[in-house]
Amino acid sequence: MLEVVDKGSATDSHPVSLLFVHGTWHAAWCWDEHFLDFFADKGYRAVALSLRGHGASSLSKPLKSCSIADYVDDVHAVVSKLGSPPVLIGHSVGGFIVQKYLESHDAPAGVLLASTPPRGGRAGTLRALKRHPWLMVKASMTGDSLVPLRSPQLIREAFFSAGTPDADVLHCASLLGPESVRLGLDVLTQKIRTERINTPLLVLGAACDNTTMVAEVEATARAYHTPAEVFPDMGHDMLLEPGWQAVAERIDGWLSGQGL
Repeated sequence: MLEVVDKGSATDSHPVSLLFVHGTWHAAWCWDEHFLDFFADKGYRAVALSLRGHGASSLSKPLKSCSIADYVDDVHAVVSKLGSPPVLIGHSVGGFIVQKYLESHDAPAGVLLASTPPRGGRAGTLRALKRHPWLMVKASMTGDSLVPLRSPQLIREAFFSAGTPDADVLHCASLLGPESVRLGLDVLTQKIRTERINTPLLVLGAACDNTTMVAEVEATARAYHTPAEVFPDMGHDMLLEPGWQAVAERIDGWLSGQGL
């Protein structure tokens, strides 16, 4: 059973639902902090799922063996219950999952926030190894995916800008959960077949992101022949940063321009 948080309802102005897909260590809660209410208030049906093994979603096999194909199946399972194809909005590795889904499924539009680029997450993993080699080795040896996030300082480095209040970082720390080892390997070794994707995409990034660098956001945008838009003074968790509303407003404006 997948946890699904469902707010608002479709309106004449916004007849297409929005489906939000979280990244690693997160769950539906990260969208429910701000984005779901924002978009519901704007007249959208806003839906977020927790991928299997995240949040309140159950598992039928060990979390460590869950693959990107499993998570694409989770997205498809929720989409199939919405009645019509939704706009897909993915953050971080959730953006990579959205791209994988779009290789074989149509959608009215998609939004990628600080997304893992189509070529995969090798560059990000190498950066993490360079910054914290012992933590990464320990995580690999113990199978404990939360080792690199064991302190507020490490969580801030991974997800937030220097200007984010400590209380916000600690709140996020209290909600993070373990991640699939198999997913990490899949994101390292798999690439997106971008030539299969014709869905209009909005590609957004953050200038102070230590996880998905601006150059990677720009590479993602080039792969889909669209401009990248980068928000200043923001970290990786653009949906939770103090400037989250500017990001939400840009998405709303773009969707309205698409007639959605």
